[in-house]
Amino acid sequence: MRITEGTLDHPAVRALIVEHLQDMHATSPPESIHALDLDALAGPGMTFWSAWFEPAEVLAGCAALKELDPEHGEIKTMRTAAAARGQGVAARMLTHLLAVASARGYTRLSLETGVEDYFAAARRLYTRHGFTQCPPFGRYAPDPNSVFMTRVLG
Repeated sequence: MRITEGTLDHPAVRALIVEHLQDMHATSPPESIHALDLDALAGPGMTFWSAWFEPAEVLAGCAALKELDPEHGEIKTMRTAAAARGQGVAARMLTHLLAVASARGYTRLSLETGVEDYFAAARRLYTRHGFTQCPPFGRYAPDPNSVFMTRVLG
């Protein structure tokens, strides 16, 4: 698998982001959806990656990293393509994000995910990689439909 930075203009990536947003709207109450659209993913402080199976160049997944401050990053838009689920894509992307965050000098990496059963696999993945629940961070407010998680880096 190859992980590539800055591929938001690729049609397969754009379709995966649209699918991600549709699933978030089908799964969570509108006031609890914190998923980003294409414009926000290309905005300041954001870095976006996609994962590709080689040699066929088939999209496996994507993820973004948002800088909250010089020591704190947030994982956004972690998504595995439906055909690639169960093949370790999310774990590889998460390992990549952890390495980038450490290289940038972040001391903490955080995320928001949902409480619904739909998000259970994601919560298990983050827990296996050392994330623990925490209070809301950044601009988030307490939300009964959100789980906030963080991991100290170093």
